[in-house]
Amino acid sequence: MSMSAFLVANPKGGSGKSTLATHLAAYLAYRGRRVMLGDLDRQQSARAWLALRPATLPSIGTWEIGPDHIARPPKGTTHVVLDSPAGLHGKALEKVLKLATRVIVPVQPALFDMLATRHFLESLRELKAIRKGRATVAVIGMRVDARTRAAAELERFLASFDLPVLTYLRDTQNYVQAAAQGLTLFDWPPARVERDREQWQPILDWVEDAGE
Repeated sequence: MSMSAFLVANPKGGSGKSTLATHLAAYLAYRGRRVMLGDLDRQQSARAWLALRPATLPSIGTWEIGPDHIARPPKGTTHVVLDSPAGLHGKALEKVLKLATRVIVPVQPALFDMLATRHFLESLRELKAIRKGRATVAVIGMRVDARTRAAAELERFLASFDLPVLTYLRDTQNYVQAAAQGLTLFDWPPARVERDREQWQPILDWVEDAGE
C-alpha cells in the first residue's frame, strides 16, 4: 500500500487546523492504519494533544519534524497527517507539498479569515505540485452557524473557487471538550455526537477516495 499524506493548512492562525488534523489522525487509527501525526507548528498543539491521549485508544505515532526539517515518516507508515503552522507559504510550503498528496484548507466565516484564505488558495494554484496534479486541494468550513449571515457569506466566498468544499462543521463545545482530554469525536459514543459525525462523513469519504 502506498502512503497517503494529508496536509492541513491555512496561513491564518486559529482557523481550526489542529482540530482537523487530530480528528483525521484518530479516524485513521480507528481504521487500523499505521498513522503518524506530524506537527510543523512551533506551538506544537498537536503534539501536546497526543501527550494527553489515553494509551488505551488506537495508537497514533509522531516523529521529529518541523517547518525547516521535512523528514520522511518512519518505515511502515501508511498514513500521515501534517498539522501546519500559521504563515506557511513560499519555499516552506513547497517543501511540505513534496510529502503531501492531499491538502485540506479550513476556513472560518470571518472577514479576515476569508481574505487570508483567498490569498493562500490563489498562491496554492501556482505551485508545481498542485498544477501538475501531484496534490489535490479541498476546503472545509469551520465553526459555522448555518443560521447566520456570516455562514451565507462564507458559502458565497467558497463558491468563487473551483475547489471541492467538503463540508461545514458547526461551532460546538464538543470539539473543545474532547481536545482537553486528548480525545476526538470519534472516541465518543456515536449517539453523543451524531450530528457532528454526519457533518464529518463527506471528509471521511474524501479520505477513503485517497486510497484509504
